[in-house]
Amino acid sequence: MKKKILVVDDEPSISMLIEFNLKLAGYEVHCVYDGEAVFEAIQSFRPDLIILDLMLPKMDGFQVCRKLRSQNNLVPIIMLTAMQDLSDKIAGLDNGADDYMTKPFSPQELISRIQAIIRRIQTLPSSSEINPIHIGQISVQPDQREVSMNGDPIELTPKEFELLLFLCKHRGKVLSRQQLLHGVWDYHFLGDTRIVDVHISHLRDKIENNARNPEYIVTIRNVGYKLTEPVAKESYA
Repeated sequence: MKKKILVVDDEPSISMLIEFNLKLAGYEVHCVYDGEAVFEAIQSFRPDLIILDLMLPKMDGFQVCRKLRSQNNLVPIIMLTAMQDLSDKIAGLDNGADDYMTKPFSPQELISRIQAIIRRIQTLPSSSEINPIHIGQISVQPDQREVSMNGDPIELTPKEFELLLFLCKHRGKVLSRQQLLHGVWDYHFLGDTRIVDVHISHLRDKIENNARNPEYIVTIRNVGYKLTEPVAKESYA
């Protein structure tokens, strides 16, 4: 069955270019041209991934991302926009996008990124990877793609889950940002490692008791990050 891609861009020429190339690559494509139309299209088309322009009529890309994530809709989102400032990229990721590309763009690179995201979501864990992973109060179910803390479920986006699972598989090891980019995003993100920092920040907000003083995901200065087992605090009578 063909994977479904929803393209959201108010420039018909851009939408047609993306649609043409994605159909050649074997995807089913549906295009809408404003932010509000996304939500009806999600119900009727049920996309596997969304390519989302930032500057849209009626509701911009940031607002669309925020609303989708507030509804616990975890469909992967690639934000595609002419805005090239680093602050705009960070804002896109902060609002729930999984990836970010700037215009002008290479259709081949866009397809590669789509394939990487879908491939990682579809990848079934091997028999050695289906057992639950327990670190401190956190439990990760690789086969169900579920995370809980003290038995309470934690809602993670697909990319946040993949990042946490990758850290779990390499617990106790210092991982550079480039290693995380390659291992989690499945490609080199044009040298922009801030995408890692943003997703780490989101993860900390969800799994740490105090995101500013993390016990699980520890920053290794000038290198990257390490997943650690929290040290049990002694209690005194």
